[in-house]
Amino acid sequence: MSINPQPLHLGAAWYPEHWTEARWAEDIRLMKEAGFTVARLGEFAWSTLEPAEGDFRLDWLARAIDLLAENGIRAVLGTPTAAPPAWLTTRYPDTLAVNEHGQRYEHGKRCHYCVNSPTYHERVRSLVGALAERFGGHPNVIGWQIDNEFGTVCYCDTCRAEFQGYLREKFGTLESLNEHWATAYWSQTYTDWGQIPLPRQGHNPGLLLAFREFVTRSYRRFQRLQIDLLRPHLREGVWITHNFMDWWDAFDHYALSADLDLASWDWYVPSGHHDPLRDGAMHDLVRGFKRQNFWVMETQPGSINWTGVNSTLNKGEARAMAWHAVGHGADGLLYWQWRPAPNGQEQYHGSLVDQSGQPRPFFEEAARIGTEFARVSGLLAGSTVAAEIAILHDYPSRWSLDGQRHHKDFGYVRHLLHYYKPLAKRSLPVDILPPDAPLDPEKYKLVIAPALAVITPARAETLRAYTEGGGTLILTLRSGVKDACDALLPSRPPGPLAELAGVEVEEYYALAKAVPLHGRQFTGTAKIWAERLHILEEEGYGTQVIAEYGDAGGFGWLDGFPAVTAHPVGEGAVYYFGGYVEETAQDKLIGMVCESLGLESPLKTPRGVELCQRVTPDGEKIYILVNHQAKQQKFDIPWAVRDHISGYAGKGQVILPPYGVVVLTILDL
Repeated sequence: MSINPQPLHLGAAWYPEHWTEARWAEDIRLMKEAGFTVARLGEFAWSTLEPAEGDFRLDWLARAIDLLAENGIRAVLGTPTAAPPAWLTTRYPDTLAVNEHGQRYEHGKRCHYCVNSPTYHERVRSLVGALAERFGGHPNVIGWQIDNEFGTVCYCDTCRAEFQGYLREKFGTLESLNEHWATAYWSQTYTDWGQIPLPRQGHNPGLLLAFREFVTRSYRRFQRLQIDLLRPHLREGVWITHNFMDWWDAFDHYALSADLDLASWDWYVPSGHHDPLRDGAMHDLVRGFKRQNFWVMETQPGSINWTGVNSTLNKGEARAMAWHAVGHGADGLLYWQWRPAPNGQEQYHGSLVDQSGQPRPFFEEAARIGTEFARVSGLLAGSTVAAEIAILHDYPSRWSLDGQRHHKDFGYVRHLLHYYKPLAKRSLPVDILPPDAPLDPEKYKLVIAPALAVITPARAETLRAYTEGGGTLILTLRSGVKDACDALLPSRPPGPLAELAGVEVEEYYALAKAVPLHGRQFTGTAKIWAERLHILEEEGYGTQVIAEYGDAGGFGWLDGFPAVTAHPVGEGAVYYFGGYVEETAQDKLIGMVCESLGLESPLKTPRGVELCQRVTPDGEKIYILVNHQAKQQKFDIPWAVRDHISGYAGKGQVILPPYGVVVLTILDL
């Protein structure tokens, strides 16, 4: 039957193979009652789809997809390659991954395969090829998920040989490798490719960075293997995705996303409650993988089962989370999972129905979300997030700095969030992009590059062109330190960015205690890290000091030196934050920069109320206001508006109950 596509999808992961076929109709009836429009299935079903080598049993999956279609529910199919069956791992033990301690993984887990195993690749080709032929053209399948949560790093002999081959391709000669890695240090010099190890512990930074690049290439090749099997069989408009995990850093997600049609991720709150500032950044990161809207492929229906205290979200909190995701560009949200399996490692994980098949209390909240999604689905069709601010997120810089933090409290992601959160508090949309993305000053008034440690000539040129064209750039501590092989540049930081910034770093200090800061309109402290800046001499109007270090009580090395500077470049400007500014002062500084650029939210909201904006193809703005607190919030608005959830139209005051949501458009009265 024909099913009208919806721009907003709500659903769950459904595993019909866990239950008798007689149960399926009731499951789907309840999904329909909850307003679900999509179900994901198949991603762990290898042993049911192929119970013995070459013996494909696909009819049951076809019947499940058809039953969904009869009830107006679309299907997303997962390739089940994250969970190879016992017959495969027993017959071909070389397909199992080896951990960094040299121990081979045992069967019964997931993602326990060697991503570079030729044998595994062959078995994957056989299965995914069969699935592609059978279901690639199915009219009810709207998308495919490759594997599930890539993440295992293998240290087997196959991977070591592949890594050595990768290095030969990358460097050409051992002389070149030794030069780039400065292997004369500790007599690390290699005279044969076979001598190069897999880095199981701390190692030469160049080798560590190259290994991360190799892991990225390995997963991209494995993902591409499956994509190439699927694409020839897919109908027009059917997309392919992979469900990434949080801030996972095993590989470069931008590289893997390049081959996908749609980015998606799995969003969990391990314990406690949703943090809209941190979670919003993750949504923006995933949206930046493809620079387009995304899906939340998994999120929790109340609670999880794998942390120390598996607390449950407050009543209504998941509803606020769902709309928070939509406000940041999500077009689909699926809960994990529909019903718990009778056995297995996740028996106590939250679900929509319990082991008896009856709805759990959370079902009612999910059904409310389903009703609301259906109500605004047409309104949001084709709408996107339009941001005037970009934050650059760089995996090589992250790998480099997290491998040599120099201060236990320094973390790349934490540092990035230190710049993101003042923007999120102001409800300012942000794109989180790779450092090599095009930066148009007409689109982005402000670009922030937190700790861009690894700098290349191309990156430096992109940033120069952006600022000369009128853009404002914020550079931060630990920028411009390394080259593409993680070697120290033969110049003071920020290296090739020094001329842009108008400063260079004379010395850096990991701080045992905070150092005072004095600014034009604030006082505060620097913590964790501080850099002593030297202003480069130039004729005419030059670098301004925005804040300087004060007397640190005897420390002395920073007293009176610039901590934050601003430097004009062409029609734009470059700020350099040499100190890790504490939160209150950081909020003031970022606020000052935004104010100078005219970056402000169109509506002032109380603390805890987030304003998200999506823009339709014809330019109409849709405002999604989410109360992230368990208390009522009310505030005045200057417009006449329509709330597309409640149907209210009028002007004056917005009243948001605990975890309340409104979806507004402005009325032309």
